[in-house]
Amino acid sequence: MIHKTAIVDKKAKISESASIGPYSIIGPNVEIDENTVVHSHVNLTGNTKIGKNNQIYPFSSIGTPPQDLKYKGEKNLLTIGNDNKFREYVNINPGTEQGGGLTSIGDGNLFMVYCHVAHDCKISSNIVLANNVQVGGHVAIEKNAIVGGSCAIHQFSRIGESSMVGGMTGVLSDVIPFGLSMGNRNNLMGLNLIGLRRSKVSNENIKKIQLAYESIFKTSSFRENIEELNSDLKNNEFVKKIINFINSNKKRPISLPPNK
Repeated sequence: MIHKTAIVDKKAKISESASIGPYSIIGPNVEIDENTVVHSHVNLTGNTKIGKNNQIYPFSSIGTPPQDLKYKGEKNLLTIGNDNKFREYVNINPGTEQGGGLTSIGDGNLFMVYCHVAHDCKISSNIVLANNVQVGGHVAIEKNAIVGGSCAIHQFSRIGESSMVGGMTGVLSDVIPFGLSMGNRNNLMGLNLIGLRRSKVSNENIKKIQLAYESIFKTSSFRENIEELNSDLKNNEFVKKIINFINSNKKRPISLPPNK
């Protein structure tokens, strides 16, 4: 159903089961799949592909050009999966040539009021970005992460799987999977134990993650400390994720405990 006051370009591809609310504007290169609801006063533009069962609330602006001075109008893309919620005033930009031309959003995410996701970001699935989270360009956020309100995430940062970033944190260094990071400039404050338990990770695995965490971050020489882990910890599936995350990009700074 398309409301009579909505402005929908004839070239836009919109499923018959999708809903477009009053005064929303849909551009020519937008695709909207089944049962997605676009509420009133939404602007969807650019090369934007939106999956099924999404909810896009009033005054969201999705697919507008990147806020990057290097962007010169080259072809780009924004892809959005299924079952996401974009609350009021959310803004998401597509990619740039420098980042591969793609911004991607997975499934089952919640973007609360006033969130911004910049160009070339890779947002996985089942993530919560609380109110007013600002995500810089080229940021990667892995599945099940939670980012607290009014956080600012610096460009090229990585937020690991099932980690949590406390509210009003400035994220300059990468947050390991299952980590808990917070502060004016983010420090690693421990593990996201509540998140691990909610994900039904066994107590045995949680203990191994804790042992590995304590060993890896006992000094600032965390990469050397990884090499000293015993094989039982190194081969644990959750510890492996932490190790792989740290080793996958050695140019990026890693969030460390205070005074390390």
